Amino acid sequence: MIPVARTLDAMSPHAHAHAHAHAHAHAHGHVLVLGGTAEARELAAALAARPGVRVTTSLAGRVSRPGALEGDVRVGGFGGAEGLARWLRTERVDALVDATHPFASGITANAAQAARAEGVPAVVLRRPGWQAGPGDRWHSTTSLAEAADLLPSLGRRVFLTTGRLGVAAFAPLSELHFLVRSVEPPEPPLPRHTEVLLARGPFTVEDETALLREHAIDVMVTKDSGGASTSAKLTAARTLAVPVVVVRRPPLPEGIAPAADVAEVLAWLDGGLSGTGS
Repeated sequence: MIPVARTLDAMSPHAHAHAHAHAHAHAHGHVLVLGGTAEARELAAALAARPGVRVTTSLAGRVSRPGALEGDVRVGGFGGAEGLARWLRTERVDALVDATHPFASGITANAAQAARAEGVPAVVLRRPGWQAGPGDRWHSTTSLAEAADLLPSLGRRVFLTTGRLGVAAFAPLSELHFLVRSVEPPEPPLPRHTEVLLARGPFTVEDETALLREHAIDVMVTKDSGGASTSAKLTAARTLAVPVVVVRRPPLPEGIAPAADVAEVLAWLDGGLSGTGS
C-alpha cells in the first residue's frame, strides 16, 4: 500500500489542507484516470464496479479507435497544467491516477503540477520496467536520438518498435533498413528504406522469432515500456542473439508516488479517500 502522505509531503501547507478537504468532501469520491494503457482500462473497470464511485478516464486522442471503457470518458488535452488544475477543481476530483504510457513525460509533469496546485492526492501507475537477463545483449540509451546514433555500429536491418511518434529520429539513417511496427501508421519523416507493419500486441515468442528471421533483423530498438504484452520480442532477440537498444524511461516528477499495479492503486485509494472502499 502507498500512503497518501507520500504524495502530500511535497505540497505547501495550504495545499495539504486543501487535499485533506478533498479526501473527505464526498461520501464516495471522484477519481480521474489519465489513461491510454491496459492498466488504466483495468483500473477504470475496478472503480466503476464500486457503488457510488465516479471514475472519469481521460484519453489524449492519439489512437483513433480506443476500446470501450467503464465509467465516464473524455478525449483530448486539458490545456497544460493550468487547464488540468481547473478541470480538477471544476469537476471536484478527489484523486488523480496517472496511468499513461511510461514515456508520456509531458502529461505526467502536468499532472503532478496540477495535483500539487489543487491539493489533489495523486499517484502514478507504472508497470515495472524490463530487466536484462542472461544472454541478453542490451544497449541502454536515454533518448531516441541517442539510440539512432548507436544503431550503425550494431547492425544494418533494424526492427523498430518505439511507437508511431518516434520514427522521425531515425529518418537520417538512409543506409539502414527498417521494419517499423506500430498500432497506427507512423508519422513522417521516415527512413528511406522502411517497411511498416501495423499490429497490436500481445505477441508470442514463436511469432516474434519468426518475424526476426523472416526479415533478417540484426538489431532491435525498443522503449522500456515494460509489461508482458510486448516482451516476447526480447525473448526472441535473446534466442537469436540479436542486440537490443533499450531507451530508458524518463524519471518521475518529484513528490509523486509510484504504484506498480492496479491492486496497489486501489489500496492507496482505500487508505486515503473516504468511502472509496465501501
